[in-house]
Amino acid sequence: MKKTVAIFQAEMKHFFYSPIAYVVIALFTVIVGYFFYSNLSWFVEQQYMDMMRSSQFGGMGRARLNVNLHVITPYFFNVALISLFILPLVTMRLYAEEKKAGTVELLYTTPVSVGNIVIGKWLAGVVFYLIMLAPTVVFNLLLFLYGNPDSLPVLAGYLGLVLFGGAFVAVGLWISSLTENQIIAAIGSFGLSLLLWVISWAAEFSGELLAPVFKYLSIINHFEDFARGILDTQHLAYYLLLISTGMFLTFKSIESSRWKA
Repeated sequence: MKKTVAIFQAEMKHFFYSPIAYVVIALFTVIVGYFFYSNLSWFVEQQYMDMMRSSQFGGMGRARLNVNLHVITPYFFNVALISLFILPLVTMRLYAEEKKAGTVELLYTTPVSVGNIVIGKWLAGVVFYLIMLAPTVVFNLLLFLYGNPDSLPVLAGYLGLVLFGGAFVAVGLWISSLTENQIIAAIGSFGLSLLLWVISWAAEFSGELLAPVFKYLSIINHFEDFARGILDTQHLAYYLLLISTGMFLTFKSIESSRWKA
C-alpha cells in the first residue's frame, strides 16, 4: 500500500510541476462553462417566452420546461464529450514519459511490484480528472441557488463521470505503456476511446447477433442513464470491467517490458 501511495504521490508531483496541467484544467473548465452557459441561456430564454405566451393567452402557455432534462442532462453529456478529447492529454505521459526519459529502468530496479505501478499511476490519473471536475461543481451549485433541480440526477451524473473518466484513464494508461512517444500515446488513446464511444453505430448495420454486442461495448450507452439520474448496476459493472481490463492489459505490458529490461 505504501509503495502504491509513493507512486501516486510521485505522479501527482509530475502533473503539477508542469504548467500544462494548469492549462488543461483551465481549458477544460472554460469549455465546460461555455456549454453550461449556452444550455442555461437557452433554458432561461424558453422559460421567459413561455411566461410571455402564458400572460398573453390567459395561462395557455406550454408546460414548464424541466431544468434536469434540458440543462443538467445535456451538461453531463457535454462534459463526457469534452473529456473524450482532454483525457488523452492527461494519460499520454503516465508511462511513455518514463520510457522516453529512461527513468523506467530505475523504476524496475526498485522493490516496487508492477501492480503498485499500475494502481498508483491509474489513481493519479483519476485524481487529476477529479481535480478537473471540481470547478464544474460550481455550475450546478448555481442551479441549486437560483432554481430547484432534483439532486439525484446531479449526483448520479457525477458518479457516471467518475466511472467514465476512470475507464478512459485505464485505456490511456495501457496505450501509454506501449510507447515512449507521448504524441503517439495521446493519439492512440483518443482513437481507442473514440472507438468505444461510436461502436454502437455499427449496431445499425449489423445483424441481430452482433447488434447487442456493439451496443453493450459502447461507453456512452452506459453513461446515458447516469446523465439522466438513473442508477443501474449493469452500467456500474460495465465500467468496472472496462477499468479492470485496461489495468490488466497495462500490467501485462509493463511486466513484459520489465522482463526485457
